[in-house]
Amino acid sequence: MQSFPSIFGDNVMLFDPDMDMDTIQLFLDALHKQQANDEFSERRYALLFKPGDYDLDVTVDYYVQAAGLGQVPGDVRIKGAIQSVSSTTKNRVTIMFWRSAENFYVSPRNADVPIYWAVSQAAPYRRMHIKGNLRFDLSGWASGGFLANSIVEGTAGLISGQQWFTRNSELGGWIGGKWNRTFVGSSGTPATTWSNAPTTIIDYTPVIRDKPFLVIDDSDDFRVFVPSLMQATRGVSWRDGKESGKHIPISDFYIAFPEKDCAESINTALAAGKHVLFTPGIYALDHAIRIRRPGTVVMGMGLATLIPETGQAAIVTDDVPGITISSLMVDAGPQTSPVLIQIGSSRSDQDHSENPTTLHDVFCRVGGAVAGSADACLIVNSNNVIIDHTWLWRADHGAGAEWTVNRSKNGLVVNGDDVTIYGLFNEHFQEYQTVWNGEHGRVYFYQSEIPYDPPNHESWRPGSTGGYASYKVAEHVRVHEAYGLGIYSFFGIHQEKNPDLRLKSAIEVPEAENVRITHVSTYSGRSGGIDHPINTTGEATNVDELKFFEGITSESQQQ
Repeated sequence: MQSFPSIFGDNVMLFDPDMDMDTIQLFLDALHKQQANDEFSERRYALLFKPGDYDLDVTVDYYVQAAGLGQVPGDVRIKGAIQSVSSTTKNRVTIMFWRSAENFYVSPRNADVPIYWAVSQAAPYRRMHIKGNLRFDLSGWASGGFLANSIVEGTAGLISGQQWFTRNSELGGWIGGKWNRTFVGSSGTPATTWSNAPTTIIDYTPVIRDKPFLVIDDSDDFRVFVPSLMQATRGVSWRDGKESGKHIPISDFYIAFPEKDCAESINTALAAGKHVLFTPGIYALDHAIRIRRPGTVVMGMGLATLIPETGQAAIVTDDVPGITISSLMVDAGPQTSPVLIQIGSSRSDQDHSENPTTLHDVFCRVGGAVAGSADACLIVNSNNVIIDHTWLWRADHGAGAEWTVNRSKNGLVVNGDDVTIYGLFNEHFQEYQTVWNGEHGRVYFYQSEIPYDPPNHESWRPGSTGGYASYKVAEHVRVHEAYGLGIYSFFGIHQEKNPDLRLKSAIEVPEAENVRITHVSTYSGRSGGIDHPINTTGEATNVDELKFFEGITSESQQQ
C-alpha cells in the first residue's frame, strides 16, 4: 500500500486536503480489505487528517484509528463517511472490536442514508459531528458500544443491538435498542419508561475530563490538547470552539516506536519529565512502565498494544494527581501478571478531587490475540480516579481461550474512594468480574457476560454459593451508586454439551442505606440461568429469557 509519511512512523498516515482524493480513497479501500476481518492482527494503523475538506469514505476496521487534527470537529470536514461497516454472517457485528474514530464533521452524500458505526466493544466514536443519521448496527445482531462528546443532527440508534452507552452528546432523536441503553449528560434521548423500554437517563455528567487529542497548527507543528476537568456537564464540550484546556507541544513527548523501544527507554524518558506517545504497534515489556510524575500524559495511537512478558504489570502509577492514560491496549503475557494496569501503588488517603487521574479508551485482554494470564486486569488504588470507557476481556475465543489456560480472577478491582466510571465493559473472568472495595463509587453503564466456560459448579463457586456474581460491592462499603447494568449468562456457548450451571446473584451488594443500584437487565441463553438480579431479590432469568429489574436500596432489600 502507498505510504503517507509522518513523524510518527510508517503506520501513521498523514492526509492533507490538497492531496488527490482518488489516491487517498484507493489506499483506504486497500486498508479496509486488509483489516476488515483480521480480528487478531499484529498490524496497527492511525489515519490522521489535517484540517480542511475531504471527499472520502473512511472505513475503520480492526486496529485502525481515524482522527481529525483540528481543534474542533468542524475543522476536518468529510463529505462521505467515517464508518465501520464490516460484519460476519447475517450482518452480525458482535465481534467488531478494537477501532476508533474521533474529531470529524461528517456530511453524508445522501441525506436519506445514515452513517454506520456498526460495532461492539472497544470501538469508541468521540468528538463527532454527524450532519445526518447515525446507526450502530447493520440490522444483524450487535453488542455495542460507546458514543461520547458528539452531535448527531439526525437520529442515532440501533435495531438489534444488545446495549449502547452515550455520554455528553446532543442527538436529534434516538431509535431502537434491545437490552440496556444508558445516557448521561445528553439531549435528544428517548423517554425513560423502564422496563417497557430499558432506558436509563442521567441528566448531567457529574465530573469528567475529556480524552486528550492530537492537533496540528498552520506550521505543521503537532500538539496534544488536554481538556480541563468539568463538573455537572450536559452536551458537548467543544460547542462554538470554546473548550477549556491546555496544549502540550509534541516536543514535550517521548515518541515511542515498537521496533526500537522497551520499558527501559520509556521509563528513562518518563523519569526525565517527558510525556509518552506510543505509535502503532506491539510493545514487548520486560518491566512495568512506571508513571511517577503528576500530570503525566501517556497516550497511544492506532491501538498501540503493550504485552508484559515477565509476569509483571504493564503500567504502574504512583499515587499522584492528574495522570492521563488513553488509547492503549494491554495483552496479558505468557507468565502470569498479578495485574496488568495498577493505578496507585497502594491504598491511599490522598484527595485528588481537584486534579484526578483519568483513563480513556483503555482496553485489556487475557488471551485472544496471544495466550496469557493475569490475576486482574485493572486495579485502582488511588482516590478520585475517572475511567471514561474501558473493556476488560478474558477471551472467550482465540489464542489460549480455555478455562485452564487464560486464567484470570477479576477484570476490575477498585480500592480507592470516589472513583467514577462511564462505560464499564467487563467480561468472562473466572471469579467476580468487578470487585468494589472503595467508598463513594459511581458507575454509569455496565455490560458484563459471566464466563462461558466453567466446566462445573465446583470450578466456579465461592464457598457453597452458586457461582461468582458479576458485580460485587464489598460488605463494608456504605455508599455506592450504579446505573444501567446489563449482566448476561451464556454458559457453554462454545461447548457441544452445555453444563447445567446457574448463577445465584448477578449483583451482590451490602444492605446499606446509601448503596443504590438502578436499572438492571439480565439475560440467559443456551443453558442454566440467573436466580436473582441482586442478592436474593428479584425474579430468576432462565434460558432464553430477558428480565428487567428496577433497582435496589437497603429499604427494598428489607421489605
